[in-house]
Amino acid sequence: MALRVGIVAGEASGDALGAGLMKAMQAITPCTFEGVCGPAMVAEGGSSRIPMEALSVMGIAEVAGRLPELLRIRRELIAYFRKIRPDVVIGIDSPDFTLGLERALKAEGIPTVHYVSPTVWAWRRYRVRTVAASADRLLALFPFEPRYYEGRMDAVCVGHPLADAIPPGASVAQARAELRIEGEGPVVALLPGSRVTELRAHAELFVKAAQRLAVRYPGCRFVVPFVNRETRAIFDRVLTQQKAFELPIMRLHGHARIAMAAADLVLVASGTAALETALVGRPMVVVYRLSPFTYRLVRSLSRLPYVSLPNLLLERGVVPELLQGEANPDRLVRAAEAFLESPERRRETVAALGEVRQRLGQGANVRAAEAVLDLVGARGTARKASCGS
Repeated sequence: MALRVGIVAGEASGDALGAGLMKAMQAITPCTFEGVCGPAMVAEGGSSRIPMEALSVMGIAEVAGRLPELLRIRRELIAYFRKIRPDVVIGIDSPDFTLGLERALKAEGIPTVHYVSPTVWAWRRYRVRTVAASADRLLALFPFEPRYYEGRMDAVCVGHPLADAIPPGASVAQARAELRIEGEGPVVALLPGSRVTELRAHAELFVKAAQRLAVRYPGCRFVVPFVNRETRAIFDRVLTQQKAFELPIMRLHGHARIAMAAADLVLVASGTAALETALVGRPMVVVYRLSPFTYRLVRSLSRLPYVSLPNLLLERGVVPELLQGEANPDRLVRAAEAFLESPERRRETVAALGEVRQRLGQGANVRAAEAVLDLVGARGTARKASCGS
């Protein structure tokens, strides 16, 4: 009899994690999956009761504006899972939404797993207690995370699937041939974010920077991948507002990794895309903007000197970070020029980013699947491989 799994993802990165986990679980034992699934999870057989885009929102102020709708969706999911009583429920990232769901179901005796640790190592350390109260097991992506949960709950580092999915040594020439990019000028990939709220925060900044770089480097080309039509529409509106449609910009639906691989430099919003850029092996400038209220709260409680995953994993400032007020066109262009003018700096940065893969280990999807199945007794003792092994 197939294992019945409830699974909830709230954004594109969670969709990718969920799809890899689902595939690995089904390779071990028959499973069915239902809940909130993105397109990649649906392709692996997941059944989505609610569109994943309904959960895709960031920031405290931004969430507050849609709180009644999000609470209604969560109540509906809790009621449904209580009714069908799956063998396990997995919440993937999106902690402000999924932890409340998990906590309610755990109280009903349904085993729960939270996949992706909240950033308790950066701020809001008290969330360790919230995660422990909500999930029977935590699957952490990064090797420095489980120690924050010691003595409170079962937390295991499974590594990040991107370290398996992205092979080392991506070819610039092959990527440009695939995208039919010709010419001798620099290629800059623009990744302003996967969420609608991120595009609203970053699109104008990226377009203005591209306009200035196009003047500074007449042969410069730009590649912009989008996760859906809505984010592309926001970017296109900004192009219209800035009278920038004459820019040599190639807009793609998906294919973010190819865009990264084709680039001499990537301008990227902080998040999973920055980690992906590091694994592809391209120099980058990381930017991030939040609402003023959210940013003030985050910075007042932050414990770390960096926000981007490459810098956090390497424990040093390998890639430039431009945050909030510093994320403006002047600073972004200057940071980009520093890379475009110096092949040596690009090589040094790429060499340093090569350490990221070593710190994440291999076989993350399988480790995550075994950790879930071990919890519910659907498999014998999971192997004890750890990140970096």
